[in-house]
Amino acid sequence: MTFQFPKPEFISLPIQGSDNGFSVNHVYCVGRNYAAHAREMGVDDKEPPLFFSKPNWTIVTPGTDIDYPADTENLNHEVELVIAVGEDKSIFGFGVGVDLTRRDLQTKAKNEGKPWFRSKCFAGSAPVSEIIPIGDRTDFSGFNLTLTVNGKVKQMGSCNDMIWNPGEIMCELAGEVPLQAGDLIFTGTPEGVGKLEKGDDVVISIPELVELSFKIC
Repeated sequence: MTFQFPKPEFISLPIQGSDNGFSVNHVYCVGRNYAAHAREMGVDDKEPPLFFSKPNWTIVTPGTDIDYPADTENLNHEVELVIAVGEDKSIFGFGVGVDLTRRDLQTKAKNEGKPWFRSKCFAGSAPVSEIIPIGDRTDFSGFNLTLTVNGKVKQMGSCNDMIWNPGEIMCELAGEVPLQAGDLIFTGTPEGVGKLEKGDDVVISIPELVELSFKIC
């Protein structure tokens, strides 16, 4: 069979210690998965987290700076543990990423009872580090997440504070969508989300495991 249009280019992330790349399929995100962040967003932390998605073209690979997006005056950072899905709905590995959000557009859409697609889905809204194969790890609760802006710590949290852990998230998602190898899951952000400006230098990390830096241009 021939196709009317050429196939889109693969979007991939480097895999630590490997010449292979992790080809990104779908990108799923979890909201309100840390109690303190849910409260700072004005939501009852007893509610289950919500799921939403981003197109894979929002992924920003390591070493790439990000253009400040149009139509916003309140670009927010949300550092997150990112799960890389492997074959048979297994966890292949993990990384650290940022769910960049046009918060003013999100707030306006919520107040009007409309979907907040535009607040989450724009070019450059999902920077992600290299992927670290999971190896023998089975527990992410000891992982910490940090985000600094211009050298100052803005977010710091423990994955132990997740409402739903990565395994539970995958089970819930698998009941809603056909999880496939190559999918990424952003697992939610701890408290401390805040505003970014042009010229800001951002560094995110799971200390001693993986780090990613980029500039808002």
